[in-house]
Amino acid sequence: MKNHSIKLVLLFFLFNAIFIRCDDQIIETYLANVPVYMSYQEFRSAIKTEPPQAIKKPGKIYFYKNLLFINEYLQGVHVIDNSDPSAPQRLTFISIPGNIDITIKDDLLFADSYIDLVALEISEPENIHIAARKKGIFPHKLPPSDKNYRIDEVDFTKGIVVGWELQKVTKEVDQKTYSFYPWTDDTAFMANTYSSGNSAFTSDNSSLGVGGSMARFSIKNNTLFVPDHYALKIFDIENNNNILLKNTIYTGWAIETLFSYDDYLFLGSQNGMMIYDISTPFNPVFLSDHWHATSCDPVVFNGDFAYVTIRSGNLCGAVDDRLEVIDLSAIVNPALIKSYAMDEPYGLGLDNPVLFICDGMSGLKVYDITDKLHITDNSLAHYKDIQAYDAVPFNGVLTLIGEHMISQYDYSDLTDLRLLSNIEIEH
Repeated sequence: MKNHSIKLVLLFFLFNAIFIRCDDQIIETYLANVPVYMSYQEFRSAIKTEPPQAIKKPGKIYFYKNLLFINEYLQGVHVIDNSDPSAPQRLTFISIPGNIDITIKDDLLFADSYIDLVALEISEPENIHIAARKKGIFPHKLPPSDKNYRIDEVDFTKGIVVGWELQKVTKEVDQKTYSFYPWTDDTAFMANTYSSGNSAFTSDNSSLGVGGSMARFSIKNNTLFVPDHYALKIFDIENNNNILLKNTIYTGWAIETLFSYDDYLFLGSQNGMMIYDISTPFNPVFLSDHWHATSCDPVVFNGDFAYVTIRSGNLCGAVDDRLEVIDLSAIVNPALIKSYAMDEPYGLGLDNPVLFICDGMSGLKVYDITDKLHITDNSLAHYKDIQAYDAVPFNGVLTLIGEHMISQYDYSDLTDLRLLSNIEIEH
């Protein structure tokens, strides 16, 4: 009897062990985004000058001297001779794997390339070459994937992930673990696909170019500021052939935009902006912050005021559509002084005292912002038939980024914009 009981107990535990094993570990077959790799050797030898290419996914737009640089999301940069805005000439395409952001100083173009930061000599636009590279300075980020399917395991020892293939995967799955969903840069793509430039941040130093309201690289003298998601990396770029990382500051908030103005650095996040004193560039000092409803939309500055468009219906959580005016005269205590209802605002551009707002299906709106408390009462023009995502006023030419076209206008007469040229976006 006793032996019989012992056998029953042993069978019970054996049965439960098998049951738990079957319950915790199952064989599953499913469709998944399987990573496509580029070896590190191929990745670091892929930057090169190529013939002009079609613009398909335009990102950051950057003006430098008579040139127009247009980022092709994760692929590189289109270089266009814009000395005559009525007849822009495509010069070349710079292949830069994983590129999203650029900035330029003294004929040196700084660009992110997946995990690396590179400096390119562009004095001869058709013969661009690498001047310096800082390897492994950024964390791995992944290209957009098909959201309808899970992401398969990623092995960064195999190289850089440059794309995905939908494949049938059969694996033993532990039901007590969670699926692997690494960080992708989809939000950055949405925020940056249509990024504006504005004259508010032009420098007295003509060796610097003009970025945009969604810019994420900024230069002050020989210091380059670059966001790294929740951190700010600070580089010494005095030596063109050697990029030195001098400091890393952890901000606590994901940085979406970055601008320097005089001795101040403005860091824009989805929830607002932080302001740092950069009179000692390698050691910024936090001064103040200003928080608003969650958003990742553009901002432009002019002296003591910032203008922010906040749009609902995107992935950044805003619940309404508006233009905000922020008083920065007391830099340690930024204050919202007025909020204006908008319909569907995207990008904005500033040529003080004129503010251009791309208001979705409502078209392009132009305001005189001299009176900060009555901006919408001082409408200069409203072009309902011009629908764009961003407006870039620079040197008397207004560049508008739309779904199918990058258009340039003479805006010397604000009530009658004159079309100068169109640069086609292929889909």
